[in-house]
Amino acid sequence: MSSCDGGGHAGPRRLLGIDLGERRIGIALGDVETHSAAPLTMLSRARTTDEDARVLTRLAEEQRADGLVVGLPLNADGSEGPQATLTREWAAAVAKATGLPLRFRNEHLSSVRAEQRIGRPARGKSGGPPSAAQRDARRARIDREAAALILQDELDATAGMGEVPPPVEVRAAQRGTS
Repeated sequence: MSSCDGGGHAGPRRLLGIDLGERRIGIALGDVETHSAAPLTMLSRARTTDEDARVLTRLAEEQRADGLVVGLPLNADGSEGPQATLTREWAAAVAKATGLPLRFRNEHLSSVRAEQRIGRPARGKSGGPPSAAQRDARRARIDREAAALILQDELDATAGMGEVPPPVEVRAAQRGTS
């Protein structure tokens, strides 16, 4: 199925949702036609954005994704702080390297919502605290779930439009819009 199937729509049909963190990247996969998003994987951040872009390019090809939705860490009042600037720069570089259209979606409280969705952490052996491996696995699951929530928010916001609207142009001077 090509991205132009479905009544001649030329917009993205399958999207990668991205929850960017300092150490990890949560990834989800979404379908525009079904308006559904699901957790996919968690990647460890590479040393450089170029390395992250290479991994994401391969993942997008494997999943036949033709668009990116990146969570933008806005402040509670909707303003952008330093982390949003870093996220925009990273996302712009990844979008350029992958050649995929890019959209941003407010990710405020996505990790909190993901933690609520998956519930309390499992107990460790003998009922004690979780092991380091259990904590790492839980953190990876939260990152994947947060990416799915970000992507689902985008799909819900664009439902009824027939397709995801054209991507937001990413320019250095365009800090306050998405």
